[in-house]
Amino acid sequence: MVRLEELMVIRAPIQRCFDLARSVEVHLAGNVHSGEAALATGGITSGLIGMGHRVTWRAKHFGVWQELTSQITAFDPPKHFQDTMVQGIFRSMKHDHFFRSLSADETEMRDVFCFAVPLGILGRLAELAVLRHYMQALLQERNAVIRQIAESAAWRGFPPWTLENK
Repeated sequence: MVRLEELMVIRAPIQRCFDLARSVEVHLAGNVHSGEAALATGGITSGLIGMGHRVTWRAKHFGVWQELTSQITAFDPPKHFQDTMVQGIFRSMKHDHFFRSLSADETEMRDVFCFAVPLGILGRLAELAVLRHYMQALLQERNAVIRQIAESAAWRGFPPWTLENK
């Protein structure tokens, strides 16, 4: 099993960071290179994910279209949420999102992402040789998008703020 950690400080309030991290639209904005989409297959396809919600993602990685369904399995707003793969290519996958308020306008966001692939020793070699770096880069890219949106006026264009203004 591979365990990755990312730590980022964002100049924005904790609730904004927490909500942006669980926004389907922000997730998609951070994964445009892979053609990612949220599919309507029994889960949500837009807005904010919450406890028990499922999302099925479809994206192209390594030239192959793949689907992965994750479910929110822990939820403690605005400090933590966890999404766990319930169906997909990995043997297992769990992503914990932690938030800590450093001040009224500064938040520490920490991700702990654990995954394992099938195929025994071949899978383990793939984890070490390719997937560790690839998944770390995806995590960094996603977090950079969250920070960029949270620290600019762009956050107002994403749920729940777009919903509040209607």
